[in-house]
Amino acid sequence: MRKVVAYELLSLDGVAETPDRFFTSWDETMDANLAAVIGAQDAVILGRRSYDEWADFWPGSDVEPFATFINGVVKYVATSTPLTRHWNNSVVVDGDLIDFVRALRDQPGRDIGIHASISVTQALLAAGVVDELRLVIAPALAGNRRRLFDGVPPVNLESIGSETSPSGYLLVDYRVIR
Repeated sequence: MRKVVAYELLSLDGVAETPDRFFTSWDETMDANLAAVIGAQDAVILGRRSYDEWADFWPGSDVEPFATFINGVVKYVATSTPLTRHWNNSVVVDGDLIDFVRALRDQPGRDIGIHASISVTQALLAAGVVDELRLVIAPALAGNRRRLFDGVPPVNLESIGSETSPSGYLLVDYRVIR
């Protein structure tokens, strides 16, 4: 069975919305971590808001290693309306998101990533279909914005790795205990 891995950028107080406001630097340790995460993935699930924002940015980006990955990987988009922006390898999730992800997990392949999509991560965590959380936590308090774990029921986690980058960011990996 494939793993569903949520990779999220957070502030120390758990904010996931607009991480560019509190991620002020990026270093080689963070690059290596991201490369390892995406190197294990062959599919990504995005929410509609993330899709629309990213479809405008990533096709013309040279920010590596993520640009090559996200432009080439199959992107499943959780939305109830047709996509208005074209982006290679993008597919609208047909039907219920939770059922879709459960079926996708049972197909052959590598890890399935969730990137940036707060509501998708929350829904899949609440439904018990996320297997791992890969978090990069900025040394900053972001204040009153959307937090990744707001509204998520209790979930037990097991630490499977942690590291501090030279810039002071925490890279923490957790396995969801079922």
